[in-house]
This record gives sequence, C-alpha cells and structure tokens, in this order.
Amino acid sequence: MLGSRRSRRRFTTTLAGLGLLVTSAALQVGTSATPAHAATTHRILFDNAHAETAGNADWIISTSQPDPLGQDSSPSAETDWTGALSSWGVDLQKTGSYSLKTLPSGSSLSYGGSSTTDLSNFDTLVLPEPNTMFTTAEKTAIMNFVKNGGGLFMISDHTGADRNNDGYDAVEILNDLMTNNSVDSTDPFGFSIDSLSISSDYPSAISDSTDPVLHGSFGTVTKSLIASGTTATLKPADNSGVKGLLYRTGYSGNTGAFFLTSTFGSGRVAFWGDSSPIDDGTGQSGNTLYDGWNDSGATNAALALNATAWLAGAGTSGGGGGGGTCTAAQLLANPGFESGASSWTASSGVITNDTGEAARTGSYKAWLNGYGAAHTDTLAQSVTIPAGCTSATLSFYLHVDTAETTTSTAYDTLKAQVLNSSGTVLSTLATYSNLNAASGYTQRSFNLASYAGQTVTIKFTGTEGSTLQTSFVVDDAALNVS
Repeated sequence: MLGSRRSRRRFTTTLAGLGLLVTSAALQVGTSATPAHAATTHRILFDNAHAETAGNADWIISTSQPDPLGQDSSPSAETDWTGALSSWGVDLQKTGSYSLKTLPSGSSLSYGGSSTTDLSNFDTLVLPEPNTMFTTAEKTAIMNFVKNGGGLFMISDHTGADRNNDGYDAVEILNDLMTNNSVDSTDPFGFSIDSLSISSDYPSAISDSTDPVLHGSFGTVTKSLIASGTTATLKPADNSGVKGLLYRTGYSGNTGAFFLTSTFGSGRVAFWGDSSPIDDGTGQSGNTLYDGWNDSGATNAALALNATAWLAGAGTSGGGGGGGTCTAAQLLANPGFESGASSWTASSGVITNDTGEAARTGSYKAWLNGYGAAHTDTLAQSVTIPAGCTSATLSFYLHVDTAETTTSTAYDTLKAQVLNSSGTVLSTLATYSNLNAASGYTQRSFNLASYAGQTVTIKFTGTEGSTLQTSFVVDDAALNVS
C-alpha cells in the first residue's frame, strides 16, 4: 500500500554532484513535430498517394520520389524534372529557399510519426486533385497539421472528374476532409466546394494591393484559368478568415470563388477550383496534358508560387492568419503552483504545500513520487507557442531527494517530455533519476523554438521502484518566448 503524503520521508542526500543522465538534451529534427514557421528553408510536401496520376492526370513534380533531387539535383528548366507539376517544383527549387518532397504512391499521410515524409517535417502540404478518399487517420493528421500551424493547398477539379473510377472525385474528397474528420467538422475553413463543371473562364482577381498572394515576390496576379473546373461558396459566419481572391466571371462576395484563402487554428489554407492552371503541359509518356501554367491569358504561375510562399509563412505581411508575430511573454499558467492545481493536470497529491519537501519559493510545488513503493506520478500542462516566435525556452527548478545509496543504478526516474495534441511523445527532453540527488534546487532549461506554431503538452512522469523513496520536486517553471 502506498504511504500517504505525510508519511513521505525526506532524506539528506549523499549523492550531490553526480552527473545528469540525459536521454535527449536537444530536440531532434525528424522525430519532433517541427511546425510551420520555424525553418528558414520552407519545406513543401506534394501528395502523390491518392491517385494524383490516374488517367491523364500527372500531378507530380518529379518521377524521383520522395526526393526530386534524385532526378536532377540542380534543375534549371522544367523538363529537368518529369511531371505536369515540374514547372511549379523547379521554380521553387531555383530560389534556394525551398525543400521539396513527394509522398509516394502506396504511402499514407501522418502527423507526429517517425517517417521522413511525416507532416511534422513540413511547412506546407499540397493536395493536387486527390482521387482517392483520405482515411480517418489521414484526415486527423491533415487537420491537426493545419491547426498547429501548417499550410494546406487544396486543388480540386470539376464534378465528375473521377479519374480512377472509384466513385469519388476531388470535389467529394476535399469536402469530406472538411466535413467528416475527428478534429473539427463544423465548417472549419469557412467554405464548401461547389458541385459544378464549368467548361471555361478566366476568373479575375479582386482589387487588394496588400494581399501577399495576389501581390507577392513571384509577381502580380490578375487572372486565372478554368478549363473544366469548379468554384467554392464562402461561409464567413463559420470562419471570418475566409477570403475570395479570384472569382468566376459575374460572381463576387460569397459565391463563385475560384481561388480563396482561409485560416484554421495557427495554420493557413488555400483552395483552387481547377487543376488545369498548375499543368505545365509536359509529363510522363502517354498523358494528354495542357499548358495552363504558361497560359498567356492568365497569371497562374505567380498565383501558385505566391500562394505557396504565403502558406509556408514566407509571404509578406497582409495575409490572414498564420500567427506570424510574437510578443515576448511567459506562457505557462500558474508556473509556481501557488494557485494549487489550477491549469495543471496532475496525479493526486502532486501539487501540494506539504512541508515534507520545501518549495523553492512560496508554499506550493509539484512533488512527484517519494513513497518508497512502486508508484507513478504525472504532471502536465498544454500550451500554444506562437508561430512567429524564434525563441522559446522551457525552464524549471528541480530538487531530487533519495534514500537510494547506489552510485551507479537509476532505480527511480523522472522524464521531461513534449507531446503533441494527440498525446504522441515528440521528444524526451531529459531523464533524471536518483543519481541526480542533491541538496537544493537546480534550474534546467530546454529550447522549444522548433515547436513554434503548435499546441504542445509539457509533461513530467515520475516512476518509482518498489523500495527506497526518491522524491522529484519541481517548482517555478516557465516557458519564455520572444
């Protein structure tokens, strides 16, 4: 039976000065859910796992997948890479500011996993006319990615463009993503895609000289192209961030939007109603393609490239959302525990003013373990790190007190971890043990800047063996950003 809090005994340690056992003192790129606006090179993932090359479609940037550089490491012309989207890919690659990858056929979209094509490793996901339905897990991954700061570029085609004859076209697939997911199905982006097949048009851009998609570093957008496509209906009452940028001739306001932007959580969204504008006319043998990218009556290349920059956080100011600013602040609520368990989730009795272990300041602290019996305690708080913050430092003061006499075996441990919104461990920052016992408190600090734009959970887990107590006492935590 576990002892009560007041039966915990404080032992003066003889183990002061022993080294810290750290399992991971630094965050590792590729295993942590790196957010949308943290990197200087903007990381774009093009989807090819949902029949993007079915029929005459060839919506890939290169046949070398996942890495297009395997086909040509320094492309100068769009024919250096093979695919109807190669112009898009090559134009981004030539800037030197983008890292491009493709999710190959046979793969699945994920977020918070260990795969090199996991969405945690990217700033923007491009869905170029998907032709198979996303699984429940994929929809959860996409929505959480955007909610936590990712960019999502959705490109549709006209109703009935079921290229692989599986019963679903891009209109149905993308509408299903927005209305049938486990994260937010209440019109999260503020628009729905119309069930239309518009044969031809040159939609015009609205007049807004401040919009970074219409007036970006890749040029000024005046018109786009419809060659059998559709539009969307805006619902600003559901999401005030939705904004139509180009409209079908004769339409404006909330109807007939051919290209639009929106926001969701800390992320950004763009929608285009036809795949013809991104088609550069060249691709794999056997496909019938059309060069909409260079159509003389439109400015499709500038639209695609500016939108990619905006989605990845590279665009100029003036666009909606994305959380690109940062105000210096301390983000943790109740950081010294003086308001008891407020804002923290903890095991029973962890947050306490019990005098058996002294607080560093004030009366309250978080006291994990210390029972001298097999026991696990947890302490956690979720916090959103603004996307524009380039500095984010987690710190806390830790006192370790033990009755263990070993100088070599870690019988009792405390893990400090970062988790995503789904509860997946993104990083174990450090593991402390009875070997770290010392008098007084020591401040520990960790760099969390790579999680800017995400809502993460800071969690401590203390695990105690069957005999001889170890107390892990945490006080005066902080998460300072700037």
